[in-house]
Amino acid sequence: MDRFNGLDVPESLADALDAQTLAFLVYDMQAGILSQIPDGDRVMSNVQRLLAVTRKRRVRTVFTRHYFMPTQLAGVFQLRQAKIWQGKAHAAETRPLIPHGSAGFQLAGGLEPRPDEPVIDKITMSAFEGTPLDIVLRDCGVRAFLIAGVATEVGIEPTVRHSTDLG
Repeated sequence: MDRFNGLDVPESLADALDAQTLAFLVYDMQAGILSQIPDGDRVMSNVQRLLAVTRKRRVRTVFTRHYFMPTQLAGVFQLRQAKIWQGKAHAAETRPLIPHGSAGFQLAGGLEPRPDEPVIDKITMSAFEGTPLDIVLRDCGVRAFLIAGVATEVGIEPTVRHSTDLG
């Protein structure tokens, strides 16, 4: 680790993966999402393996869950997305894909957060937008995070890019 100006500057992957300054983000591993993925069992197995390792190393862990607002409260982006994903001509014909509190909203079986592993609910693709995630990680001194889950191009990539913008 290089130290300059009162800052620790990681020089290696080992420096960046220090359990004291690392977090593990389990992204949208929900029943309603995994059931739509052809290789959902493989994804689940990989996430469970990572979770076991990070828990053993006592890495801070946060779970996220995505949901869709009721159609009457959905904004332009959510309505446009719902029309495309559901193949509907009109926004009024859409329905929330994963309503808050529904069976599909729940984390997939086999992923039971511990009391010190919060679950953050969100309606955006980035886990940092409109949630307390950034504040929580910064306040804990987290400098890097691992992320695993589903929806790489729709959610994981925007979350990683957003975290870069946040520093």
